Amino acid sequence: MERKTIPGKLHPAQLAVFLVAPVLIGLVCLCVGRMNVPVRDLFASLQGADIGRQKAAVLWSMRLPRVLLAGLVGAGLSVSGCVFQSMFANPLATPDTLGVASGASFGAALALLLGFGFTGVQLTAFFFGALAVGLTCLMGKGGSRASMILSGIMMGSLFSALVSLVKFTADTESQLPAITYWLMGSLSAASFESLQLGAPAIIAACVVLLLLRWKLNLLPLSDDEARTFGTNMTRLRGLCIVCCAAMTASCVAMCGQVGWVGLLVPHVCRMIFGSSHARLLPACISCGAVFMMVVDTLARTISAAEIPVSILTAIIGAPIFITIVRKKGGWSL
Repeated sequence: MERKTIPGKLHPAQLAVFLVAPVLIGLVCLCVGRMNVPVRDLFASLQGADIGRQKAAVLWSMRLPRVLLAGLVGAGLSVSGCVFQSMFANPLATPDTLGVASGASFGAALALLLGFGFTGVQLTAFFFGALAVGLTCLMGKGGSRASMILSGIMMGSLFSALVSLVKFTADTESQLPAITYWLMGSLSAASFESLQLGAPAIIAACVVLLLLRWKLNLLPLSDDEARTFGTNMTRLRGLCIVCCAAMTASCVAMCGQVGWVGLLVPHVCRMIFGSSHARLLPACISCGAVFMMVVDTLARTISAAEIPVSILTAIIGAPIFITIVRKKGGWSL
């Protein structure tokens, strides 16, 4: 007798691929760089063998936190973009739709201007990112999806203007280059300390959204339609906004603004795995992590001077996105 499967349910083989792919790509990224480390040395070090102080420092002190950060940022931004695209029924929605990234960028720029350390920069960026989304929700409360999006655009424009003001008043010799480089996005400052501050919010938010993955299929529906399924849409949307805002603010606080990931990856995953969030969210987590790890490896490898990550994501993402538009001939969520 043929065994039936629930439509949209995640197949065990797909789950295995989603789990294994980021691990394999992460191991490859650990070995690749200006100083290549043979794979046998990597596995020898994992088994406790001595591969030399220099290679061990490169692998575990420099590259490991950077690879972990790239995976977390890619997963967090991809999931945020996916949820926002469904919630606002807008294929162009991004993690910064509600102004979170702009607020976090202003917080980071302000902290750099005031001479804060890296921990202070992270905390200030996270605070202003949360403040931005709070003000956006307050402005768009009780309105339609369009009013919420417009509120986010206005809040993003406000904080972008404040970032420009900070750059205008910054010292051109030291502070302005640091602020500019931060805003372009870079994982060069990755460390286990920075991961301890930002990683818990991203992991916790992803877990919550994964637990809600079946209910997320109701996000594009109106409140009346969703009520027939016994779901409180106000509570669900509020929880989604909190989770996505926490992930986006944490990502920007750790590595600056990184564009295209939250826009591109959800569309690619939706084309391959369908629109059911039972498959879509795990796919976004896995593909987003892989994409960011590969891009960051390219950023620190293809030239003598490290290229900001957001530049590469735009160069890679724009042609792919144009190809998707031409192939689909329209949008469907």
